[in-house]
Amino acid sequence: MTSSSASPAPGQPVHTRIAGTGSLLPPRRLTNADLAAELAAKGIETSDEWIVERTGIRARHFVDAGTNASDLAAGAARHAMEAAGCQPSDIDLIIVATSTPDMVFPSTACIVQHKLGIAGCPAFDVQAVCSGFVYALTVADAMIRTGSARRALVIGAEVFSRILDFNDRGTCVLFGDGAGAVVLEASATPGILATDLHADGKHVGILCVPGTVSGGQVLGDPLLKMDGQAVFKLAVGVLEQAARATLEKAGRTDADIDWLIPHQANIRIMQGTAKRLKLPLDKLIVTVDHHGNTSAASIPLALDEAVRSGRVQRGDTLMLEGVGGGFTWGAVLLDY
Repeated sequence: MTSSSASPAPGQPVHTRIAGTGSLLPPRRLTNADLAAELAAKGIETSDEWIVERTGIRARHFVDAGTNASDLAAGAARHAMEAAGCQPSDIDLIIVATSTPDMVFPSTACIVQHKLGIAGCPAFDVQAVCSGFVYALTVADAMIRTGSARRALVIGAEVFSRILDFNDRGTCVLFGDGAGAVVLEASATPGILATDLHADGKHVGILCVPGTVSGGQVLGDPLLKMDGQAVFKLAVGVLEQAARATLEKAGRTDADIDWLIPHQANIRIMQGTAKRLKLPLDKLIVTVDHHGNTSAASIPLALDEAVRSGRVQRGDTLMLEGVGGGFTWGAVLLDY
C-alpha cells in the first residue's frame, strides 16, 4: 500500500496523494442482538430485524471506560504510517476530525501528536461531525499544495458511545466507535482532484448534542438528539449535489468513479446516492453493517478496509462524501 509517487521537483505543480491508510476499532463488538438484550433489561424494545430493516446495521464497536478518541486515533495513525513507509518524524501536519474529543482543550490532535512522539508541527481538530474527514482532507490538501506541509496525518476518530441516550432506541442503535487515518504527501502526480464543502446552520436542530459546560456543570442535554426523517430527506439530495459539483470541478463524470465511499450512516441513504450517480451498487463500499455510524471516522475506516481487502487498487478513482450535523456536507474526488 505504500505510495510510489515521486515528490514534485522545484517549480513543478504540487499535488496531494494518499500514501497510506490505517484504522482501529475497539475490541468490544456488540451485535444487534447483544444491544437489544441490554436495552430489554431497561424496558426498551428493539430487535435485529428492526435495526437492519431501517439502517442496514448489524453490529458496532464500543470503547471501554479507559479508552479515548486519541487512543483510537493514534492507533489508526500508526497503521497508516506503517502503510506509507514513513516515521513519526516525517509528519509535519496533524488534523483530527472528531466530535468526541478527549477534553474541551487542548485539541485531540495535540494529544495524538504527543502519543506518536511528534513535536513542533501544526496539530488541530476539525469539527464538522460526520463530514469532518472530508473537511479535514480538504484543509490538508490546501496546506500541502501551498507548501505549508509535505506529509500530513489526517484522522477521523470518534467515541460516540459516550454521548448516546440509551433510552432512545431511535439513536442509540445507530452509532459506533472507531478511527481511520491517512497519510497525505506532496506529489508530482495528481491525487486529490477536487473538493466541495458546504454548511447550512439553519438545520442545527435536526442533529445535535445541545449541551455545554459552564461553572463545572453541564448545561442543557449532553446526549445526541436527531430527527431521523429530516436528516434522511436532506442527506440524499446534498450528497448528490456535492458529488456532481466535485466531478465538474475535476472535469470528470459519473462514469469515471471506480468506487463510491460515502459516510456510513444508513444503507438506504448510501444506496440512494449511488443510484442518483448512476453507479451500480457493486461500486459502493459498505461497512455500516459491521461498524455502525462512526461519524468522522466512517469514511477513513471504510477506505482502509477497502484498501486492505484489495478492492481499492492504486489508480482507482474514488468519490468520498459525507453529511453531518451543522448541517455540513461535502465531497472529495481523488485518484488513489
